[in-house]
Amino acid sequence: MQIVTFDGKDEGLKHQMAQLLVDAFREHWDDAWETFEDGLKEVEEMCEAERIFLVALDDAGKLLGMIGGIPQYDGKVWELHPLAVQPGLQGKGIGRALVMEFEEQVHQRGGLTVTLGSDDQDEMTSLANVDLYENLWDKLKNIQNFKRHPYEFYQKMGYVISGVVPDANGRGRPDIIMSKRVA
Repeated sequence: MQIVTFDGKDEGLKHQMAQLLVDAFREHWDDAWETFEDGLKEVEEMCEAERIFLVALDDAGKLLGMIGGIPQYDGKVWELHPLAVQPGLQGKGIGRALVMEFEEQVHQRGGLTVTLGSDDQDEMTSLANVDLYENLWDKLKNIQNFKRHPYEFYQKMGYVISGVVPDANGRGRPDIIMSKRVA
């Protein structure tokens, strides 16, 4: 596997990435990228010059996964968005390798922190369908993962839950905010 910066020139690879966004988020994030066109629009946005856009490829050049980043706060903070790995290849270290390379590139650009939002739209955690305005810190401290929500993947990578946006995706469907210092 090799991880490279995507320069936006390979149309075939762009199409693979657009389809990956649809496929990887289909099961639990029903309003992420519903169509190939939605995915292609996101890929085009990821190609903007100030962003970080990395792809993991196998030896034959086939797409294994991708990660993007958006600078915020004058480049001191970077939003990790999105991370996608081929559904049949998840759990094999591809996502971990992409995140590690992304963090290194953020560090090289002078970034201090990586942040991300990890939505709970499908009752995957104990934060779904509860009043997060009541005893929020207790609920965050005692969070439980019911359906392989990715927040635990990020915790293993050193990220901490730094906040939550209640009802971000509709009543009882929060966005879990996670952050990590990379400098």
